[in-house]
Amino acid sequence: MQVRNPHAVLTPFPVQGHISSLFRLAKLLHLRGFRITFVHTEYNYKRLLNSRGLKALDGIPDFHFETIPDGLPPNDDVDVTQDVVALCKSVTETFFLPFRELLARLYDSATAGIIPPITCLVSDLSMTFTTQAAHELALPIVLFSPASACSLMATLHYRELYDKGLIPLKDESYWTNGYLDTKVDWIPGMKNFRLKDLPHFLRTKDPNNILVDFLIDMADNVHKTSAIVINTFDELEKDVLNASSSMLPAVYPIGPFNSFLNQSPQNHLEPLGSNLWKEDTECLEWLKFKEPNSVVYVNFGSITVMSREQLLEFAWGLANSKRPFLWIIRPDLVIGGSVILSSEFVNETSDRGLIVSWCPQEQVLNHPSLGGFLTHCGWNSTTESICAGVPMLCWPFFADQPTNCRNICNDWGIGIEIDTNVK
Repeated sequence: MQVRNPHAVLTPFPVQGHISSLFRLAKLLHLRGFRITFVHTEYNYKRLLNSRGLKALDGIPDFHFETIPDGLPPNDDVDVTQDVVALCKSVTETFFLPFRELLARLYDSATAGIIPPITCLVSDLSMTFTTQAAHELALPIVLFSPASACSLMATLHYRELYDKGLIPLKDESYWTNGYLDTKVDWIPGMKNFRLKDLPHFLRTKDPNNILVDFLIDMADNVHKTSAIVINTFDELEKDVLNASSSMLPAVYPIGPFNSFLNQSPQNHLEPLGSNLWKEDTECLEWLKFKEPNSVVYVNFGSITVMSREQLLEFAWGLANSKRPFLWIIRPDLVIGGSVILSSEFVNETSDRGLIVSWCPQEQVLNHPSLGGFLTHCGWNSTTESICAGVPMLCWPFFADQPTNCRNICNDWGIGIEIDTNVK
């Protein structure tokens, strides 16, 4: 009797950071014998082909891509991150049926002997509809957290924060009057945390905030699975992992993914990438000519946006540092317009600065010339920087980034926080 490989269907939340993290887990599963079906939205699949070339996804046996619509209006610009609030709303309202139809098509292919039967679903925590589909089809499902164990634990207590009256905020003055310094010392495994150290979504005065409601539903859904995988490791988040083990189904901290992939002796999947922006690889050649530990690398991730004034503060901070720098400026980084830097800045930094729109970040961080990382503190960037041994300058913007920043600067002692105002 022929033994067929196990078959996992993986579904990320459709933004770059979530995709990159789950894609690494997909690679690890494939290297251990799984057939992979990786589910993109149609919009992101087009972006992926646009960034990596039409044949970039060909030629890998048993690693396949499928797509489902995202339910959002057509977007002529194929090189920007979609609005996160709109995505959350659409995930809740429109994703289930197309996903269920995809699983039916895969079932038919398996029945015809074309592919192995689906063994399990592996889903981003945010994609709660996959749990319903798994239960309907009697399929095992593993939920994946693309954030830290600490951020997940905080999210599990959103409802309790509401019940205690700590959120929503009473008015906008609560952003600046010291209220966010209120201690939250009752969340298991999280000592000496303040409201400002918890994920950014809580800083709302709207009692019906879509993102907060979405995350509360996500937290409720966690208990409907038999296992949760987190891209972290015991030595990094021991206290909160110990606390979560008594509150959640089986928790598996099996990170850092990038480190395991780099250690794999037969990583034939290395050329297979997940970046939705075209990578500038010439920056790696530029780094070769810089002194060891000298370059400041600046990247605020795939979602962070800033004002023109903030961009100029960062620009002149880099200019005045007199250090060589590699700065990633996405096309949609500045709110309401394109990036325009003065000729004075260009003249000041032309001999030691390089600006590109995207790059292979892990290779950059592991380059011997890197001396520091100015970062938004996304979890992927945080774990990559830790693995590369690069200290961080932290400017958290959104989501779980304040929580990561707090741990980087206070618990782990490997970074310094920059004031929100960037002065």
